[in-house]
Amino acid sequence: MAPFDTPLPGVSYVMPVLNEEREIRSAVESLVAQDYEGPFEILLALGPSVDGTNDVVAAMSAADPRIRSLPNPVGSTPAGLNVAIRASVHPITVRVDAHSVLPSDYTRLAVAALRRSGADNVGGIMKAEGRTPFEKAVARAYGSRVGLGGTPHHVGGAEGPTETAYLGVFLRSRLIEVGLFDEGIKRGQDWELNRRLRATGGTVWFTPELVVTYRPRPSISKLARQFVATGLWRGELARRFPKSNTVRYLVPPAMVIGVVAGLLLGLVGLAAAVVGSPLAWLALGLVAPGGYLLFVVAATLFAARGESVRTRLWFLVVLPSIHFGWGFGFVFGFSNLTKNITAHTGR
Repeated sequence: MAPFDTPLPGVSYVMPVLNEEREIRSAVESLVAQDYEGPFEILLALGPSVDGTNDVVAAMSAADPRIRSLPNPVGSTPAGLNVAIRASVHPITVRVDAHSVLPSDYTRLAVAALRRSGADNVGGIMKAEGRTPFEKAVARAYGSRVGLGGTPHHVGGAEGPTETAYLGVFLRSRLIEVGLFDEGIKRGQDWELNRRLRATGGTVWFTPELVVTYRPRPSISKLARQFVATGLWRGELARRFPKSNTVRYLVPPAMVIGVVAGLLLGLVGLAAAVVGSPLAWLALGLVAPGGYLLFVVAATLFAARGESVRTRLWFLVVLPSIHFGWGFGFVFGFSNLTKNITAHTGR
């Protein structure tokens, strides 16, 4: 294993894989096509897929010995990452998602950013790109402030230290030092790991030079499942680490509570008005859901402008699905109301 201070330190790409027959080949091919001239290996931690994922991986491994598959019987993302990291041999660890496609200069720019920043982890922008009208609507929501809150790894920003990073290019030694990913955290494990890196004196670095193409979930059911799980785990992490919370984490649950409470009170008020009850004033609660509906329509006109009619119609559905899935999930996770939160992986 060549040390990090050599001109071209080796790179290990680590990727957890589960039921990704549709995306895995393009993700791996983008790694092989990197213009970084240092040695590399690709480690795919295979969960118990039920589609043809493992067959695709087997064919790629047979054609290129730099592509190695490793068993990940647990099947979770953090477990798969840890399996691959432990088996890796190079000083730089590049985390990759099976839904991501790296541009050819990604690794070269990331290694340069690690060196000039002195950081333990470097990440960039998750550029969501859809192929169907539904996926394009999801991509628009991801890349707009009305969708996921406008964090740098979604909408860009100035280079510098940050709280967390998308995917991540790590110094392997620091990953080992802080204990790798917490396998008990099924979503949000990146944020929690970066919290430990920072708590032990390290730096997490954002650079807009790194842009990764991300393929959104292909259906409304999978999208909703993803964001309910994300919200559940964000609520759980907010409860575990209250000092690390920021206002933006509280906006979706506050919106959900306000809209639902307003709708219920408004319906009671309408019923009271019918029977002449003095509680008819509760109908004013309908202002909350009405206001949110206007917000969604306005956001669609602004954030999805230029898209096809079908994409804009999907955006009207996608945006509330993201907000309410994340918001309800957060409330349940923060309140510890989920019987088995580890079952919620977002897949």
